[in-house]
Amino acid sequence: MTESATAAAAVPILMYHAVSTAPNDATRDLSVTPEAFAEQMALIDDLGLTPVDTADLAAGWRLGRPLPTRPVLVTFDDGYEGVHRHALPVLVKHGFPASLFVTTAWIKGPYDDGGALDAMLDWDQVRELGGQGVEIGGHSHTHPQLDMLDDDRLRFELRRCREIVADELGTRPASFAYPYGYSSRRVRVAVRETGFGQALAVGNALARRAQGPYALRRVTVRRSTGIAEFERLVEGRAIARDFARDRALTKGYAMVRRARQVRKAIRSRV
Repeated sequence: MTESATAAAAVPILMYHAVSTAPNDATRDLSVTPEAFAEQMALIDDLGLTPVDTADLAAGWRLGRPLPTRPVLVTFDDGYEGVHRHALPVLVKHGFPASLFVTTAWIKGPYDDGGALDAMLDWDQVRELGGQGVEIGGHSHTHPQLDMLDDDRLRFELRRCREIVADELGTRPASFAYPYGYSSRRVRVAVRETGFGQALAVGNALARRAQGPYALRRVTVRRSTGIAEFERLVEGRAIARDFARDRALTKGYAMVRRARQVRKAIRSRV
């Protein structure tokens, strides 16, 4: 593939959450079993796709560098313990890089505020993941809907997350993922000004260079994602059909959230 063709290509960015045999009700739908994850990674290998991390993809597109043949991204949100217990051995087996976006107030340790939804990683496990080829990125401090926050709280969430990751790992995180996938122009500017070089949304569509480095889209992998659907996702086939219901719900909820923002703005002026 030529450099220009690579730069223009659409890339599947897979969004995982928990990898667990017994997730709780809060994380079940967005979890996958260890067996399913292993099968999915084996399929990526069999299909000849090449995993890269978020920073490498964004840098390649930003600088016009050629990407590997048939790139794909494996990403995890929040920081659930099963990423270390179940996903890491599979990633190491295949030699796959990945990206983990941590909610710093949910990771076990001195910053834990008790708000986590399920069993979480501790910082030693996060460091081990980082040492095994997993890029560690930010996912806010307490996992709020960032576009609903005022400017001061928004900047606190971003800066506190970045500071904690830097303190614990000894290096500043380069990539960010928006909690719930929600952002706005104001949020994207704040993420850039905080020092993150790129950020991931959701959108359930393939990522393209034209989306810009702060609005790269991902596709959701769920407990209900069978191997045939997963193959379609990584090959970029029938994604619009598979996520048609999600998009309709997202559009409806976006209208509700915009109305809430308008009411909030009106109240603040009264």
